[in-house]
Amino acid sequence: MPEFAGPVTIYHNPACGTSRNTLALIRNAGVEPEIIEYLKTPPDRATLETLIQRMGIRPRDLLRQKGTPYEELGLDVDHWTDAQLIDHMMAHPILINRPIVITPWGTKLCRPSEALLDILPLPQQGPFWKEDGAPLIGMNGQRIS
Repeated sequence: MPEFAGPVTIYHNPACGTSRNTLALIRNAGVEPEIIEYLKTPPDRATLETLIQRMGIRPRDLLRQKGTPYEELGLDVDHWTDAQLIDHMMAHPILINRPIVITPWGTKLCRPSEALLDILPLPQQGPFWKEDGAPLIGMNGQRIS
């Protein structure tokens, strides 16, 4: 099993079930992360660009549509450049999808929450159920398929 070698950070929205599940999974691995409520403390442009680069995705892949001004801003049209999409995320942080987690093993948009397990390969300390009741980690600490 990998040895834990550093901090974990979550860009979190406590109103989001997936974000809450991801935070609970981090804690179920015995880690207390740095929690950044990104709607209260949005990342600056350089940080956002670095997160996108580390995740290996395009800015469009980080856009949240539901419950945001996505449609009203016309962001579904393909003509927007990456820089323009980042401009929109800077102006409207709610457009940044969440949760984004940074661990010593990688940076990832953890949707669904179990995507966290790819970048936090520490043993889970007990069984885990998502808020919707779906089992994720069994009694033996192993992921349930």
